[in-house]
Amino acid sequence: MTDRPFIDTVILIALPASGKSEVRRYLHHVPRSRRIEEFHISDTVQLDDFPYVHFMRCIDEELVKRGQPRQFYKGANAGFANGVDWGVLLHLVNEDYAVIRDPSAPTPPKDARHLFARIDAARRRLDAQPVLSTLDANLREDIADALEGETIRLVDELFSERPDTLADKTVVIEFARGGPEGATMPLSPPHGYAWNLGQLSPEILERAGVLYIWVSPEESRRKNAARANPDDPGSILHHSAPESVMRDDYGCCDIAWLVEHSDQPNTIRIESHGRVFHLPIARFDNRVDKTSFVRDDPDTWDAADNDALHQGLAGPLGELWAVYSAR
Repeated sequence: MTDRPFIDTVILIALPASGKSEVRRYLHHVPRSRRIEEFHISDTVQLDDFPYVHFMRCIDEELVKRGQPRQFYKGANAGFANGVDWGVLLHLVNEDYAVIRDPSAPTPPKDARHLFARIDAARRRLDAQPVLSTLDANLREDIADALEGETIRLVDELFSERPDTLADKTVVIEFARGGPEGATMPLSPPHGYAWNLGQLSPEILERAGVLYIWVSPEESRRKNAARANPDDPGSILHHSAPESVMRDDYGCCDIAWLVEHSDQPNTIRIESHGRVFHLPIARFDNRVDKTSFVRDDPDTWDAADNDALHQGLAGPLGELWAVYSAR
Protein backbone atom coordinates (compact mmCIF):
# COMPACT_ATOMS: atom_id res chain seq x y z
CA MET A 1 0.00 0.00 0.00
CA THR A 2 1.41 3.38 -0.99
CA ASP A 3 1.33 6.30 1.43
CA ARG A 4 1.22 8.85 -1.39
CA PRO A 5 -1.85 9.86 -3.42
CA PHE A 6 -0.11 9.15 -6.71
CA ILE A 7 1.76 6.41 -8.54
CA ASP A 8 5.52 6.42 -7.98
CA THR A 9 6.54 5.09 -11.40
CA VAL A 10 4.45 4.62 -14.54
CA ILE A 11 5.70 2.35 -17.32
CA LEU A 12 4.07 3.79 -20.44
CA ILE A 13 4.07 1.22 -23.23
CA ALA A 14 2.44 0.59 -26.60
CA LEU A 15 3.23 -0.01 -30.23
CA PRO A 16 5.04 2.88 -31.95
CA ALA A 17 3.08 6.06 -32.65
CA SER A 18 0.22 4.90 -30.42
CA GLY A 19 0.19 8.17 -28.49
CA LYS A 20 2.68 7.55 -25.67
CA SER A 21 4.72 10.72 -26.12
CA GLU A 22 1.56 12.74 -26.68
CA VAL A 23 0.12 11.44 -23.39
CA ARG A 24 3.35 12.44 -21.64
CA ARG A 25 3.09 15.91 -23.11
CA TYR A 26 -0.58 16.22 -22.21
CA LEU A 27 0.08 15.28 -18.59
CA HIS A 28 2.57 18.13 -18.39
CA HIS A 29 -0.21 20.60 -19.24
CA VAL A 30 -2.76 19.37 -16.67
CA PRO A 31 -2.63 21.33 -13.38
CA ARG A 32 -0.96 19.31 -10.64
CA SER A 33 -3.88 19.21 -8.22
CA ARG A 34 -6.28 18.05 -10.92
CA ARG A 35 -3.74 15.57 -12.30
CA ILE A 36 -3.27 13.92 -8.91
CA GLU A 37 -6.99 13.89 -8.13
CA GLU A 38 -8.14 12.50 -11.49
CA PHE A 39 -5.07 10.68 -12.86
CA HIS A 40 -3.13 9.82 -9.66
CA ILE A 41 0.03 11.14 -11.31
CA SER A 42 2.17 13.91 -9.84
CA ASP A 43 4.56 16.21 -11.69
CA THR A 44 6.48 13.90 -13.98
CA VAL A 45 10.11 13.07 -14.57
CA GLN A 46 10.32 11.35 -17.92
CA LEU A 47 12.66 8.64 -19.20
CA ASP A 48 12.62 7.07 -22.65
CA ASP A 49 14.72 4.52 -24.51
CA PHE A 50 14.28 6.21 -27.91
CA PRO A 51 17.23 8.60 -27.51
CA TYR A 52 19.46 5.52 -27.29
CA VAL A 53 17.78 3.91 -30.32
CA HIS A 54 18.59 7.04 -32.31
CA PHE A 55 22.14 7.27 -30.93
CA MET A 56 22.92 3.71 -32.01
CA ARG A 57 21.69 4.54 -35.52
CA CYS A 58 23.95 7.59 -35.51
CA ILE A 59 26.93 5.40 -34.60
CA ASP A 60 26.13 3.08 -37.50
CA GLU A 61 25.81 5.97 -39.93
CA GLU A 62 29.19 7.37 -38.89
CA LEU A 63 30.74 3.93 -39.38
CA VAL A 64 29.24 3.61 -42.86
CA LYS A 65 30.59 7.05 -43.81
CA ARG A 66 34.05 5.70 -43.01
CA GLY A 67 33.63 2.50 -44.98
CA GLN A 68 33.08 0.36 -41.87
CA PRO A 69 30.33 -2.18 -41.18
CA ARG A 70 27.35 -1.30 -39.03
CA GLN A 71 27.47 -2.53 -35.44
CA PHE A 72 23.83 -2.33 -34.35
CA TYR A 73 21.38 -2.44 -37.26
CA LYS A 74 21.01 -4.71 -40.25
CA GLY A 75 20.63 -1.68 -42.51
CA ALA A 76 19.64 1.96 -42.63
CA ASN A 77 15.96 0.98 -42.72
CA ALA A 78 16.14 -2.28 -40.79
CA GLY A 79 15.98 -3.48 -37.22
CA PHE A 80 18.62 -4.65 -34.77
CA ALA A 81 21.16 -7.15 -36.06
CA ASN A 82 21.29 -8.67 -32.57
CA GLY A 83 18.01 -8.66 -30.65
CA VAL A 84 19.89 -8.43 -27.36
CA ASP A 85 20.08 -4.70 -27.98
CA TRP A 86 16.39 -4.41 -27.10
CA GLY A 87 17.51 -5.37 -23.60
CA VAL A 88 20.55 -3.10 -23.76
CA LEU A 89 18.20 -0.13 -24.19
CA LEU A 90 16.41 -0.98 -20.97
CA HIS A 91 19.61 -1.53 -19.03
CA LEU A 92 20.55 2.01 -20.02
CA VAL A 93 17.15 3.17 -18.76
CA ASN A 94 17.85 1.35 -15.47
CA GLU A 95 21.02 3.40 -15.09
CA ASP A 96 19.15 6.63 -15.83
CA TYR A 97 16.50 5.72 -13.27
CA ALA A 98 19.15 5.05 -10.62
CA VAL A 99 20.74 8.44 -11.34
CA ILE A 100 17.52 10.44 -10.99
CA ARG A 101 16.59 8.61 -7.76
CA ASP A 102 19.92 9.46 -6.12
CA PRO A 103 20.46 13.20 -5.57
CA SER A 104 24.19 12.58 -5.00
CA ALA A 105 24.68 10.69 -8.28
CA PRO A 106 26.38 12.73 -11.00
CA THR A 107 24.53 13.35 -14.24
CA PRO A 108 26.18 11.33 -17.05
CA PRO A 109 28.80 13.41 -18.85
CA LYS A 110 28.11 14.79 -22.32
CA ASP A 111 30.84 12.60 -23.74
CA ALA A 112 30.24 9.99 -26.45
CA ARG A 113 33.12 7.90 -25.09
CA HIS A 114 31.31 7.50 -21.80
CA LEU A 115 28.13 6.52 -23.61
CA PHE A 116 30.05 3.99 -25.72
CA ALA A 117 31.32 2.41 -22.51
CA ARG A 118 27.79 2.27 -21.04
CA ILE A 119 26.46 0.51 -24.15
CA ASP A 120 29.24 -2.08 -24.11
CA ALA A 121 28.81 -2.68 -20.37
CA ALA A 122 25.07 -3.27 -20.86
CA ARG A 123 25.84 -5.78 -23.61
CA ARG A 124 28.21 -7.64 -21.28
CA ARG A 125 25.48 -7.84 -18.61
CA LEU A 126 23.34 -9.61 -21.18
CA ASP A 127 26.16 -12.02 -22.08
CA ALA A 128 26.70 -10.34 -25.46
CA GLN A 129 29.98 -9.19 -26.93
CA PRO A 130 30.88 -5.51 -26.61
CA VAL A 131 31.08 -3.76 -29.97
CA LEU A 132 32.45 -0.26 -29.48
CA SER A 133 35.53 -1.07 -27.40
CA THR A 134 36.62 -3.48 -30.14
CA LEU A 135 36.80 -0.74 -32.80
CA ASP A 136 40.15 0.67 -33.82
CA ALA A 137 41.02 3.32 -31.24
CA ASN A 138 41.49 6.10 -33.80
CA LEU A 139 38.21 5.21 -35.50
CA ARG A 140 36.39 5.19 -32.16
CA GLU A 141 37.80 8.61 -31.25
CA ASP A 142 36.85 10.00 -34.66
CA ILE A 143 33.25 8.79 -34.30
CA ALA A 144 33.04 10.08 -30.73
CA ASP A 145 34.07 13.52 -31.93
CA ALA A 146 31.55 13.40 -34.77
CA LEU A 147 28.76 12.52 -32.33
CA GLU A 148 29.48 15.27 -29.82
CA GLY A 149 26.32 17.17 -30.78
CA GLU A 150 24.12 14.07 -30.59
CA THR A 151 25.57 13.21 -27.19
CA ILE A 152 24.82 16.67 -25.82
CA ARG A 153 21.28 16.43 -27.17
CA LEU A 154 20.73 13.01 -25.59
CA VAL A 155 21.96 13.99 -22.13
CA ASP A 156 20.06 17.27 -22.19
CA GLU A 157 16.88 15.54 -23.31
CA LEU A 158 17.03 13.03 -20.47
CA PHE A 159 18.54 15.09 -17.65
CA SER A 160 18.15 18.83 -18.26
CA GLU A 161 15.11 18.94 -15.98
CA ARG A 162 16.44 16.49 -13.39
CA PRO A 163 14.86 17.38 -10.02
CA ASP A 164 16.65 17.57 -6.70
CA THR A 165 14.26 14.97 -5.27
CA LEU A 166 11.58 12.55 -6.46
CA ALA A 167 9.63 12.80 -3.21
CA ASP A 168 6.76 14.62 -4.92
CA LYS A 169 7.23 13.26 -8.45
CA THR A 170 5.99 10.46 -10.68
CA VAL A 171 8.60 8.91 -12.96
CA VAL A 172 7.28 7.99 -16.41
CA ILE A 173 9.27 5.43 -18.41
CA GLU A 174 8.29 5.10 -22.06
CA PHE A 175 9.19 2.39 -24.55
CA ALA A 176 7.62 0.27 -27.30
CA ARG A 177 7.96 -3.45 -27.90
CA GLY A 178 6.18 -6.05 -29.99
CA GLY A 179 6.78 -9.03 -32.22
CA PRO A 180 6.78 -10.12 -35.87
CA GLU A 181 3.61 -9.75 -37.90
CA GLY A 182 1.58 -12.98 -37.63
CA ALA A 183 3.55 -14.39 -34.66
CA THR A 184 1.85 -16.75 -32.22
CA MET A 185 1.72 -16.17 -28.48
CA PRO A 186 3.61 -16.17 -26.24
CA LEU A 187 6.28 -14.17 -28.03
CA SER A 188 9.82 -15.47 -27.77
CA PRO A 189 12.65 -13.30 -26.37
CA PRO A 190 13.90 -10.78 -27.18
CA HIS A 191 10.48 -9.84 -28.57
CA GLY A 192 7.48 -9.03 -26.42
CA TYR A 193 6.91 -7.41 -23.08
CA ALA A 194 7.51 -10.34 -20.74
CA TRP A 195 11.22 -10.53 -21.50
CA ASN A 196 11.68 -6.79 -21.92
CA LEU A 197 9.90 -5.78 -18.74
CA GLY A 198 12.05 -8.37 -16.99
CA GLN A 199 15.14 -6.40 -18.01
CA LEU A 200 14.04 -3.49 -15.83
CA SER A 201 15.64 -3.24 -12.41
CA PRO A 202 13.91 -4.53 -9.27
CA GLU A 203 13.77 -0.92 -8.04
CA ILE A 204 11.59 -0.05 -11.02
CA LEU A 205 9.46 -3.19 -10.95
CA GLU A 206 8.72 -2.78 -7.23
CA ARG A 207 7.40 0.75 -7.69
CA ALA A 208 5.73 0.62 -11.09
CA GLY A 209 2.27 0.48 -12.56
CA VAL A 210 1.75 0.04 -16.30
CA LEU A 211 -0.37 2.20 -18.58
CA TYR A 212 -0.81 0.53 -21.97
CA ILE A 213 -2.07 2.54 -24.93
CA TRP A 214 -4.16 0.33 -27.20
CA VAL A 215 -4.07 0.71 -30.96
CA SER A 216 -3.99 -1.93 -33.67
CA PRO A 217 -0.75 -2.71 -35.51
CA GLU A 218 -2.37 -1.27 -38.66
CA GLU A 219 -3.18 2.00 -36.90
CA SER A 220 0.30 2.07 -35.39
CA ARG A 221 1.80 1.85 -38.88
CA ARG A 222 -0.49 4.57 -40.21
CA LYS A 223 0.32 6.98 -37.40
CA ASN A 224 4.01 6.13 -37.56
CA ALA A 225 4.10 7.24 -41.19
CA ALA A 226 1.95 10.31 -40.51
CA ARG A 227 4.16 11.71 -37.75
CA ALA A 228 7.47 11.29 -39.60
CA ASN A 229 9.62 14.40 -39.88
CA PRO A 230 12.72 13.61 -41.97
CA ASP A 231 14.30 16.87 -40.83
CA ASP A 232 14.20 15.81 -37.18
CA PRO A 233 14.66 12.01 -36.95
CA GLY A 234 15.83 12.20 -33.34
CA SER A 235 12.67 13.92 -32.10
CA ILE A 236 10.58 11.99 -29.58
CA LEU A 237 7.35 13.47 -30.97
CA HIS A 238 8.19 13.31 -34.68
CA HIS A 239 10.44 10.28 -35.27
CA SER A 240 9.26 7.23 -37.20
CA ALA A 241 10.38 3.62 -37.43
CA PRO A 242 11.16 2.03 -40.81
CA GLU A 243 8.35 0.00 -42.40
CA SER A 244 10.31 -3.26 -42.12
CA VAL A 245 10.80 -2.66 -38.39
CA MET A 246 7.09 -1.92 -37.98
CA ARG A 247 6.28 -5.33 -39.44
CA ASP A 248 9.17 -7.44 -38.14
CA ASP A 249 9.38 -6.04 -34.60
CA TYR A 250 6.03 -4.31 -34.06
CA GLY A 251 3.68 -6.38 -36.20
CA CYS A 252 1.85 -7.68 -33.14
CA CYS A 253 1.64 -7.08 -29.40
CA ASP A 254 1.49 -9.56 -26.51
CA ILE A 255 0.00 -7.40 -23.75
CA ALA A 256 -3.51 -8.86 -24.03
CA TRP A 257 -2.05 -12.39 -23.85
CA LEU A 258 0.07 -11.54 -20.81
CA VAL A 259 -2.85 -10.00 -18.91
CA GLU A 260 -5.09 -12.93 -19.77
CA HIS A 261 -2.50 -15.43 -18.53
CA SER A 262 -1.45 -13.64 -15.35
CA ASP A 263 -2.33 -15.41 -12.10
CA GLN A 264 -3.58 -12.13 -10.60
CA PRO A 265 -6.26 -9.99 -12.27
CA ASN A 266 -5.32 -6.68 -13.91
CA THR A 267 -1.60 -7.43 -13.67
CA ILE A 268 1.28 -8.70 -15.75
CA ARG A 269 3.31 -11.47 -14.14
CA ILE A 270 7.05 -10.91 -14.61
CA GLU A 271 9.62 -13.46 -13.47
CA SER A 272 12.99 -11.76 -13.17
CA HIS A 273 15.89 -11.24 -10.77
CA GLY A 274 14.96 -14.51 -9.06
CA ARG A 275 11.57 -13.05 -8.07
CA VAL A 276 8.00 -12.74 -9.29
CA PHE A 277 6.54 -9.27 -9.85
CA HIS A 278 2.88 -8.57 -10.53
CA LEU A 279 2.74 -5.24 -12.32
CA PRO A 280 -0.66 -3.51 -12.11
CA ILE A 281 -1.85 -2.58 -15.60
CA ALA A 282 -4.65 -0.59 -17.21
CA ARG A 283 -5.40 0.06 -20.88
CA PHE A 284 -6.19 3.40 -22.53
CA ASP A 285 -8.17 2.76 -25.71
CA ASN A 286 -6.75 4.97 -28.46
CA ARG A 287 -7.97 2.92 -31.41
CA VAL A 288 -10.00 5.99 -32.37
CA ASP A 289 -7.27 8.61 -32.25
CA LYS A 290 -7.52 10.91 -29.22
CA THR A 291 -3.90 12.06 -29.02
CA SER A 292 -2.45 13.36 -32.30
CA PHE A 293 -3.64 16.93 -31.64
CA VAL A 294 -1.23 17.11 -28.68
CA ARG A 295 1.69 17.44 -31.10
CA ASP A 296 0.36 20.89 -32.04
CA ASP A 297 0.84 24.15 -30.16
CA PRO A 298 -1.19 23.92 -26.90
CA ASP A 299 -2.74 27.30 -27.66
CA THR A 300 -4.47 25.67 -30.64
CA TRP A 301 -5.85 22.61 -28.84
CA ASP A 302 -9.57 22.18 -29.45
CA ALA A 303 -11.64 21.98 -26.26
CA ALA A 304 -13.56 18.93 -27.47
CA ASP A 305 -10.34 17.09 -28.33
CA ASN A 306 -8.89 18.04 -24.95
CA ASP A 307 -11.95 16.76 -23.08
CA ALA A 308 -12.03 13.49 -25.04
CA LEU A 309 -8.40 12.77 -24.18
CA HIS A 310 -8.84 13.82 -20.56
CA GLN A 311 -11.84 11.57 -20.02
CA GLY A 312 -10.22 8.77 -21.99
CA LEU A 313 -7.26 8.79 -19.60
CA ALA A 314 -9.17 9.32 -16.37
CA GLY A 315 -10.96 5.97 -16.52
CA PRO A 316 -7.99 3.63 -17.00
CA LEU A 317 -5.74 5.64 -14.70
CA GLY A 318 -8.39 5.38 -12.00
CA GLU A 319 -8.48 1.62 -12.56
CA LEU A 320 -4.69 1.46 -12.42
CA TRP A 321 -4.65 3.39 -9.16
CA ALA A 322 -7.20 1.02 -7.59
CA VAL A 323 -4.95 -1.98 -8.23
CA TYR A 324 -1.68 -0.15 -7.54
CA SER A 325 -2.74 1.37 -4.21
CA ALA A 326 -4.16 -1.91 -2.92
CA ARG A 327 -1.08 -4.05 -3.38
